[in-house]
Amino acid sequence: MKLMNPSSLIATWFGLGLIPKAPGTWGSIGAIPPAMLLVYTAGFWPFIAALIILTPVGFWATAQYEAKSGIHDNKQIVIDEVVGQWLALLPAFYFYEPQINWLYIFAALLLFRFFDILKPWPISHFDKNVPGAMGVMMDDIMAGFIAALIIIGAIYAGFG
Repeated sequence: MKLMNPSSLIATWFGLGLIPKAPGTWGSIGAIPPAMLLVYTAGFWPFIAALIILTPVGFWATAQYEAKSGIHDNKQIVIDEVVGQWLALLPAFYFYEPQINWLYIFAALLLFRFFDILKPWPISHFDKNVPGAMGVMMDDIMAGFIAALIIIGAIYAGFG
């Protein structure tokens, strides 16, 4: 598959999904620097705008990559991890902008990967029952959402 194709570049998050070992983890890690760069140069609300734009672009790129590869939920597709990771990072950025709170950034990574890998309900519902790009993206969106809720709870409970 040609990486110079825009949908392939986006679906693999500029080639990170092509790393043979743990592409989802590499996609999640690779999502953090551009998110931080955006938040700490432009601000929280431009980051939200980028997330809103990236989500439907991710659905499109995922559908394109699945069609080209012929494999549902191809492990090379990591744009779903990027969107989910960005969702998990929201509380760290919202509550601590313009500072960098490494504890919550690291917690966002660990919690997102935990939920993305184990896929407890309701994440598993999307993974097992929703076909195509919608299923690929939605399980990670749910994992990111749940990770963000836990981080918000930790912040309000006084941890950090």
